[in-house]
Amino acid sequence: MQLDHIHISLSDQQLVGFVDGQPVCRYPVSTALNGAGEAEGSGCTPRGLHRVRARIGEGQPLGAVFIGRRPTGEVWSAELAAAFAQRDWILSRILWLCGEEPGFNRGGSVDSQRRYIYIHGTGDDQPMGRPLSHGCVRMRNEDMVELFACTPVGCLVQIDA
Repeated sequence: MQLDHIHISLSDQQLVGFVDGQPVCRYPVSTALNGAGEAEGSGCTPRGLHRVRARIGEGQPLGAVFIGRRPTGEVWSAELAAAFAQRDWILSRILWLCGEEPGFNRGGSVDSQRRYIYIHGTGDDQPMGRPLSHGCVRMRNEDMVELFACTPVGCLVQIDA
C-alpha cells in the first residue's frame, strides 16, 4: 500500500492516510503548542497543502535520534531523555514537508521547508492528542515507522486547523 494523500487535523490532533480517496490508516499526533501559523520563528504548525519533500531514516532502529536530519548513533531511552532534557527529540523517521502554496506556506518568511517542518517520531514520554510540539507533527515511533513505510516522496499532505 502506498499513500497518495495525508490529512492532518490540528483540532482533532489526528493524521489520516488515504489511498484513492479512501482512509486506510489513522494515528494520533501532537502538533504545535503555539497553534496554527505559517510565520518563521512562530513555533506554529503551518496549514495548507504540502508535499513530502524527503524521507529520512530508512533502516534506522526504532527510536534512532536525529539532529540536523542526521542520525547521531543514539537510540532514545528515558535515561537519555533525562540526561538531555532540553532536546526536542526527533526520532525514528522524518518526513520533511514542503509548502505548495506560494506566499502562504512556501517562499519568504512562511516557507515550511526552510522552517524544517517534519512529521517525525518522538519520545515515549510525550503525549499524543495534545498540541505540544515546536511546529512539527509528532507521532509515536511505531506509528511513524508504519506511516513512513507507505509514504512516498511527493505524497500530498493537507494540514487544517
